[in-house]
Amino acid sequence: MPATKRTFALSVLPKFFAVCKLAAGSAVPEWATRGEFFSITSTNEELSIIAEKELIPEDLREEASAKAAWRVLKVHGPFEWSAVGVLAALVSPLAEAGVSVFTISTFDTDYLLVRREQLQAAEAALRRAGHKIHELETVT
Repeated sequence: MPATKRTFALSVLPKFFAVCKLAAGSAVPEWATRGEFFSITSTNEELSIIAEKELIPEDLREEASAKAAWRVLKVHGPFEWSAVGVLAALVSPLAEAGVSVFTISTFDTDYLLVRREQLQAAEAALRRAGHKIHELETVT
């Protein structure tokens, strides 16, 4: 039986974000937990932080990964834990359009990070796939 095509509503968060990498075992810096959206992941290899670009200290902004501005698309959830194909329905049209994506999943929903310069292409690809993009205040 073929899978049902899944479509979702998304919103673009109004800030620019950056991805930072700190050494494994580093303490979580205070700036990393400010703002309306942030993500912190610690592994044996690194401490990864996604935060509003303007909150990241200058010395970390010079790192290659933090120089790029990312935009965050929030998928309107929540989803059942048994939901299948949520990310596939979102990242497949982006891959077909040549848009690189970084994903974060939370208890209730998913977030897609795309480079600032690829946001319009990402929105167009998602709309072509039947997804709805809700317009929020954007930054320049």
